[in-house]
Amino acid sequence: QVQLVESGGGSVQAGESLTLSCTASGYIYSKDCMGWFRQAPGKQREAVALLAVGYGKTSYTDSVKGRFAISQGNADNTLYLHMTSLSVGDTARYYCAVVTAAWSSTLPTCQRKLAEFTGWGQGTQVTVS
Repeated sequence: QVQLVESGGGSVQAGESLTLSCTASGYIYSKDCMGWFRQAPGKQREAVALLAVGYGKTSYTDSVKGRFAISQGNADNTLYLHMTSLSVGDTARYYCAVVTAAWSSTLPTCQRKLAEFTGWGQGTQVTVS
């Protein structure tokens, strides 16, 4: 089972930037799909940025397009979310998700797999004022 630890959150002013990190540990034989999700108080968890690792394809929810970028570390099991031009609407707890598989999934398949993900970590809080 994969364990996930998110970090890098904090309290920032609108317009500032943050980079979130997610470190995955445990039995990771091949990363297939990776993603960042967020949940604001009183709202459902939503997908923010997804990465189909084998195809190198990404997708973003409309509200963060052009401002957020998902990437993975070159030599370790780390996932990043680079966030710029933060606004109050980005305030939420952010979680990462990692799905492993022996084969590469397309982005649509990753979207489905990550929507079914249940192995959440503690998340990291981002507060924008």
